[in-house]
Amino acid sequence: MLVLVILLIAATGYLFYLVSQTRAELTQVRDQLLDEISKIHETTAVTTQTSRRSVDSLKTEVDAARRQASQLAGQATVDAEKHADELAANLQKVQQEQAQRVTAVSTEVGQVKEQAATANTRIGEVSTDVGNVKSDVAATRAELEKTIATLKATQGDLGVQSGLIATNGKELAALRALGERNYTEFKLAKTKAPQKVGDIAVLLEKDKTINEPVQFLLSKATQPYELVVNDIKKDLISGYVSAPKVQQTRN
Repeated sequence: MLVLVILLIAATGYLFYLVSQTRAELTQVRDQLLDEISKIHETTAVTTQTSRRSVDSLKTEVDAARRQASQLAGQATVDAEKHADELAANLQKVQQEQAQRVTAVSTEVGQVKEQAATANTRIGEVSTDVGNVKSDVAATRAELEKTIATLKATQGDLGVQSGLIATNGKELAALRALGERNYTEFKLAKTKAPQKVGDIAVLLEKDKTINEPVQFLLSKATQPYELVVNDIKKDLISGYVSAPKVQQTRN
């Protein structure tokens, strides 16, 4: 019985020893853990502070970058608006110049159309005038032919066949229109001295009747001049001198 008690006491002491030893080891482990935790806290605090500083620095840089980006965006907007305003001003200028050119061209076209209309009107008037002139020419030609048909040829006092004889101004105009000879009209007062008619001097004779050709030659000419008296009044004699256009000389 005593042996059991001793053994129980010994076991109890050994257990107490084991418990104490275990407690000491746990205390040591706890202290180590606390020390590690403290170190971790310190490291974490330092890391956290460093991270916070890094975050703050990054935040500051981000804010600065944002402000710079905003400024750049604002300047870009200003530049873009300025460029757009310049383009709009240039476009407006070009449009104004084009409008001025269109207006000028429209004015010129209007003037050209007006001139063309005026020209067409004038052409129509000229065409009408030409038609009238043609009609007048045709009528004049017909009248001329009719007048010439009534003229008569006669033989002059030189024995040379005379051309057609005009008895009035209308018939003389018809002879001029033929263009075969030159005609010079005269109105002479009665006088005893010769009077100048064209390139000759005329002295009238009493033995000639009206519309009777008086023929005479100049110098060595082969074609005669002709003097015709158409009207005889008390103190005035009128008529004409007919001369060849080209004078042929005698050999």
